[in-house]
Amino acid sequence: MRNFVLMLPDQLFHIANPEIQEYIFLHENEDEKKLVLAHKEILGIPSSLIATQIQGRKKAKHKIDLWYKTKGIVYPPSLNLEQSSSRATAKFKSILLNKGKIGADLTGGLGIDTFFLSQLFEKFYYVEPNESLLSIAKHNHELLGANNIQYVNSTAEEFHHQTKEYFDLIFIDPSRRNNQQKVFKLADCAPDISALLPAFLKSSKKILIKTSPLLDIQQGQRELQNVEKIFSVSVNNEVKELLFLISNKEVSISPLIEAVDLNSEGGLIHSFSFTVEEEKKTIVAFSPPLTFLYEPNASILKAGAFKTMALRNGVYKLHPSSHLFTSENRIDGFPGKTFKVLQQTKLNKKVIDLFPNGCANILTRNYPLSVVEIKKITGLKEGGKLFLICTQSEKEKHVLVAERV
Repeated sequence: MRNFVLMLPDQLFHIANPEIQEYIFLHENEDEKKLVLAHKEILGIPSSLIATQIQGRKKAKHKIDLWYKTKGIVYPPSLNLEQSSSRATAKFKSILLNKGKIGADLTGGLGIDTFFLSQLFEKFYYVEPNESLLSIAKHNHELLGANNIQYVNSTAEEFHHQTKEYFDLIFIDPSRRNNQQKVFKLADCAPDISALLPAFLKSSKKILIKTSPLLDIQQGQRELQNVEKIFSVSVNNEVKELLFLISNKEVSISPLIEAVDLNSEGGLIHSFSFTVEEEKKTIVAFSPPLTFLYEPNASILKAGAFKTMALRNGVYKLHPSSHLFTSENRIDGFPGKTFKVLQQTKLNKKVIDLFPNGCANILTRNYPLSVVEIKKITGLKEGGKLFLICTQSEKEKHVLVAERV
């Protein structure tokens, strides 16, 4: 859950001062911890506040470059940008939705999703119970030219109970109550979407729910109703979030699932759509490793499109649980990583002789040994251009020397 330290209005004003911003931009590569130790104050304000901004800029540089490039942007203390949307995923949300009159982000936070979604609506609500965080988001939005956002210092539950608006879209990004929990339900989050959804369906045409990629897609479907479409969203092959698009009208029992891989700018690298029913009915052929080996991108793996993806791309699956695929001839445009198998070998100390300088990129997929255990057996070190892929087909285990295509 978000845990933000209070920032007073005068501190916000001072940090946004052009002279302070110039200092932050010029010293953004410095060690913020050393800066605090060396200075009690900088330009009349506590050095700890300057350090917070430098730390925020470092985290924002590759995640929300629009914030990073804009002078005057303020980052809240104890900022955890890892949990916020990136520019890429926020931009994607704004592309997949239709324009409308009124929308709302009921879990405003840093306001990144709010900023991009607000561009689709004539009026947009940012709802956030943390007053200090709301002030910072409002300041940043105004600096970025967003002028159709209304700010409400309230919880999602309180705002929705009191408002009389009818929304074209409600967006909500619930926080897990227990961040240590590996398997969780939406009912374990705050606000509790499963409890609020019936009321949301009466006051909005569409509801878009963002969840952690740790949530099981089938579990999410069981807790929700009227799910129209599900998105498994990755950025540069790393799954960042799941999106559940819900309609206030009854929809198909088997919603369309779309696995989407974006680049860091939010551009589409690849998209793959299927349904759970289609995946269940698809029959896939199996084979031991052939000349080429494939691993689907992370969004497809998360979505569970194993058999449909194999059938459409004309590849064999190695094993029901291996999630690696193979073909004799190379499949161009495969949505993921492609490897050329150079040879099959055995896992022993002689393997090290097959790799220049004893370095290999070690991958284990449905194999009983870990990377650490394989290193211990072989003496290999991480690195180099070649791969050691340890996996299994239906009948046996395989140790493969391969190169990335």
